[in-house]
Amino acid sequence: MHSPSPLSLVELPIRRLNRGDLVPCADLCEDRGWPRDEHRWGLLLSAGAGYGIDAPDGKGLAGTCLTMPYGSGLTAVGMLLVADRYGRRGLARRLMRHVMEAVGDTPLVLYATEQGQPLYEDLGFSPVGRAQRVGGRFEAGGPDRSPSPSVSHPSVTTRPAAADDLRALVRLDAPVFGADRTHLLARLPAFSDRLQVAEEHGELIGYAALWPSGQAEVVGPLIARDTATAQALVTALAATTDRPLRTDVHAAHKELLGWLVERGLEPLTRTTVMTYNITDLPGDVARRFAPLTLATG
Repeated sequence: MHSPSPLSLVELPIRRLNRGDLVPCADLCEDRGWPRDEHRWGLLLSAGAGYGIDAPDGKGLAGTCLTMPYGSGLTAVGMLLVADRYGRRGLARRLMRHVMEAVGDTPLVLYATEQGQPLYEDLGFSPVGRAQRVGGRFEAGGPDRSPSPSVSHPSVTTRPAAADDLRALVRLDAPVFGADRTHLLARLPAFSDRLQVAEEHGELIGYAALWPSGQAEVVGPLIARDTATAQALVTALAATTDRPLRTDVHAAHKELLGWLVERGLEPLTRTTVMTYNITDLPGDVARRFAPLTLATG
């Protein structure tokens, strides 16, 4: 009798990931040169839906992909990763097709790297914007420790978020993202090293979170009424850590990006915001400065 032929990579089953997969997910990030980010994976797998293919050699995961629902009207896609030893063999395409079938007609959004963009375009995604990653040591007074000439705004009041701020955060966030993200925002206080809000006359006008990733701290999400409010939130968060900062700012916010560079952060990678089954992102781009993470939108 002939033994059955082993399944090809593109025939291997796709399964749902759970918190027991944190270490294999982190190992896969490390395999691709990313920070291990078990902390981030913990949030993503609890608030979203992760999919994975087990490596046929028995060593962890061959590939992953994650979806993060925003109500019933939009789903973000992220963490599409394939182990280096299984690259260019159709796994990324298979995972994406699986996700697209799983969500049905729900519109999708993702942040595409230069390497990944051709695949997404081939699957029917369209570019709708850009995001610029910046990172480095934040200098509160600029390179020379003096106030930046580009900042000419009255002081904005910020403070650490309190437990009873959640409802106000959800009310502020929903029109900015065009969706109810309560399931994600409710996890932010435990996920973040710091959650800061900006307010005026007792009303919230912005919020931002600071969370660890490798040797850096990430600022995101960053939601603010205007650039001055965004700057105040970043400054307040930066004052709470001695680690380098990193954030992904939507490219339309050139003033904030210029200010961050003046403060010592350097331009790093760029990504393309792409959508499927929708012509543009819902919500208010003028107040949406930075996502929580490129895996969630």
